[in-house]
Amino acid sequence: MSDIIEEYLKGILNESKSVIIQRNEIASSFNCVPSQINYVINTRFTIKQGYIVESKRGGGGYIRIQELNLVNDRQKLNTMIEIIGYSISEREARGLIKLLLNQNVVNKDQAVLMTAAMDNNNFESIDNKIKDRIRANLLKKLIISSKYD
Repeated sequence: MSDIIEEYLKGILNESKSVIIQRNEIASSFNCVPSQINYVINTRFTIKQGYIVESKRGGGGYIRIQELNLVNDRQKLNTMIEIIGYSISEREARGLIKLLLNQNVVNKDQAVLMTAAMDNNNFESIDNKIKDRIRANLLKKLIISSKYD
Protein backbone atom coordinates (compact mmCIF):
# COMPACT_ATOMS: atom_id res chain seq x y z
CA MET A 1 0.00 0.00 0.00
CA SER A 2 2.83 2.40 0.85
CA ASP A 3 4.32 2.01 -2.63
CA ILE A 4 0.97 2.78 -4.25
CA ILE A 5 0.47 5.91 -2.16
CA GLU A 6 4.04 7.02 -2.89
CA GLU A 7 3.56 6.54 -6.65
CA TYR A 8 0.26 8.42 -6.55
CA LEU A 9 1.85 11.42 -4.82
CA LYS A 10 4.92 11.34 -7.08
CA GLY A 11 2.61 11.28 -10.09
CA ILE A 12 1.00 14.50 -8.92
CA LEU A 13 4.44 16.00 -8.20
CA ASN A 14 5.62 15.17 -11.72
CA GLU A 15 2.88 17.41 -13.06
CA SER A 16 3.12 20.34 -10.67
CA LYS A 17 6.34 20.09 -8.56
CA SER A 18 4.18 20.74 -5.48
CA VAL A 19 1.15 19.04 -3.97
CA ILE A 20 -1.12 20.01 -1.11
CA ILE A 21 -3.06 17.16 0.43
CA GLN A 22 -5.34 16.53 3.33
CA ARG A 23 -4.24 13.41 5.12
CA ASN A 24 -7.74 12.16 5.92
CA GLU A 25 -8.93 12.58 2.33
CA ILE A 26 -5.98 10.64 0.92
CA ALA A 27 -6.42 7.94 3.58
CA SER A 28 -10.09 7.65 2.67
CA SER A 29 -9.25 7.43 -1.05
CA PHE A 30 -6.85 4.56 -0.41
CA ASN A 31 -9.02 2.94 2.26
CA CYS A 32 -6.27 3.10 4.88
CA VAL A 33 -5.65 4.83 8.19
CA PRO A 34 -4.21 8.37 8.23
CA SER A 35 -1.08 7.11 9.99
CA GLN A 36 -0.29 5.14 6.80
CA ILE A 37 -0.16 8.47 4.94
CA ASN A 38 2.14 9.85 7.65
CA TYR A 39 4.41 6.84 7.26
CA VAL A 40 4.68 7.31 3.50
CA ILE A 41 5.41 11.02 3.82
CA ASN A 42 7.93 10.57 6.64
CA THR A 43 9.86 7.80 4.88
CA ARG A 44 9.48 8.50 1.15
CA PHE A 45 9.43 12.30 0.97
CA THR A 46 12.39 13.39 3.06
CA ILE A 47 14.85 16.20 2.46
CA LYS A 48 17.49 13.58 1.66
CA GLN A 49 15.25 12.31 -1.10
CA GLY A 50 14.78 15.80 -2.51
CA TYR A 51 11.50 16.91 -0.95
CA ILE A 52 10.41 19.63 1.42
CA VAL A 53 7.36 18.76 3.52
CA GLU A 54 5.31 21.37 5.34
CA SER A 55 2.44 20.42 7.58
CA LYS A 56 -0.32 22.39 9.25
CA ARG A 57 -2.44 20.61 11.82
CA GLY A 58 -6.00 21.30 12.78
CA GLY A 59 -9.40 21.40 11.09
CA GLY A 60 -8.17 23.06 7.91
CA GLY A 61 -4.82 21.34 8.15
CA TYR A 62 -2.85 20.23 5.15
CA ILE A 63 0.42 18.67 4.08
CA ARG A 64 2.41 20.35 1.32
CA ILE A 65 5.09 18.36 -0.49
CA GLN A 66 7.47 20.16 -2.83
CA GLU A 67 10.44 19.02 -4.82
CA LEU A 68 13.63 20.67 -3.64
CA ASN A 69 14.73 23.11 -6.34
CA LEU A 70 18.10 24.77 -5.99
CA VAL A 71 19.13 27.86 -7.90
CA ASN A 72 22.89 27.70 -8.52
CA ASP A 73 25.76 25.24 -8.30
CA ARG A 74 27.25 26.68 -5.12
CA GLN A 75 23.85 26.58 -3.39
CA LYS A 76 23.28 23.05 -4.67
CA LEU A 77 26.64 21.87 -3.43
CA ASN A 78 26.32 23.48 0.00
CA THR A 79 22.77 22.24 0.45
CA MET A 80 23.69 18.68 -0.52
CA ILE A 81 26.61 18.62 1.92
CA GLU A 82 24.32 19.95 4.66
CA ILE A 83 21.59 17.43 3.85
CA ILE A 84 24.01 14.50 4.05
CA GLY A 85 25.03 15.50 7.54
CA TYR A 86 26.89 13.12 9.83
CA SER A 87 25.55 9.86 8.39
CA ILE A 88 23.45 8.58 5.51
CA SER A 89 21.90 5.19 4.73
CA GLU A 90 22.26 3.50 1.35
CA ARG A 91 18.63 4.27 0.53
CA GLU A 92 19.00 7.93 1.47
CA ALA A 93 22.23 8.17 -0.53
CA ARG A 94 20.54 6.71 -3.60
CA GLY A 95 17.71 9.23 -3.29
CA LEU A 96 20.15 12.09 -2.91
CA ILE A 97 22.20 10.96 -5.91
CA LYS A 98 19.00 10.85 -7.95
CA LEU A 99 18.30 14.42 -6.82
CA LEU A 100 21.85 15.46 -7.78
CA LEU A 101 21.27 14.01 -11.24
CA ASN A 102 17.86 15.65 -11.62
CA GLN A 103 19.29 19.01 -10.52
CA ASN A 104 22.19 18.63 -13.00
CA VAL A 105 24.78 18.73 -10.24
CA VAL A 106 26.25 15.48 -11.60
CA ASN A 107 25.97 13.73 -14.94
CA LYS A 108 24.66 10.20 -15.46
CA ASP A 109 28.12 8.57 -15.41
CA GLN A 110 28.99 10.30 -12.15
CA ALA A 111 25.65 9.26 -10.65
CA VAL A 112 26.24 5.62 -11.61
CA LEU A 113 29.70 5.65 -10.00
CA MET A 114 28.40 7.37 -6.85
CA THR A 115 25.56 4.88 -6.55
CA ALA A 116 28.00 1.98 -6.88
CA ALA A 117 30.21 3.49 -4.18
CA MET A 118 27.25 3.79 -1.79
CA ASP A 119 26.25 0.11 -2.08
CA ASN A 120 26.03 -1.71 1.27
CA ASN A 121 28.17 -4.54 -0.11
CA ASN A 122 31.14 -2.14 -0.09
CA PHE A 123 30.79 -1.82 3.68
CA GLU A 124 30.24 -5.49 4.62
CA SER A 125 33.21 -5.80 6.95
CA ILE A 126 32.57 -2.49 8.69
CA ASP A 127 30.71 -2.22 11.99
CA ASN A 128 27.11 -1.13 11.44
CA LYS A 129 27.55 1.77 13.85
CA ILE A 130 30.05 3.52 11.60
CA LYS A 131 28.95 2.29 8.15
CA ASP A 132 26.58 5.23 7.51
CA ARG A 133 29.14 7.74 8.78
CA ILE A 134 31.76 6.47 6.36
CA ARG A 135 29.19 6.50 3.55
CA ALA A 136 28.32 10.13 4.36
CA ASN A 137 31.96 11.23 4.30
CA LEU A 138 32.55 9.38 1.04
CA LEU A 139 29.46 10.86 -0.63
CA LYS A 140 30.43 14.39 0.42
CA LYS A 141 33.90 13.92 -1.07
CA LEU A 142 32.45 12.49 -4.29
CA ILE A 143 30.06 15.44 -4.65
CA ILE A 144 32.81 17.98 -4.08
CA SER A 145 35.14 16.14 -6.46
CA SER A 146 32.47 15.98 -9.16
CA LYS A 147 32.22 19.77 -9.20
CA TYR A 148 35.78 20.89 -8.63
CA ASP A 149 38.19 18.21 -9.84
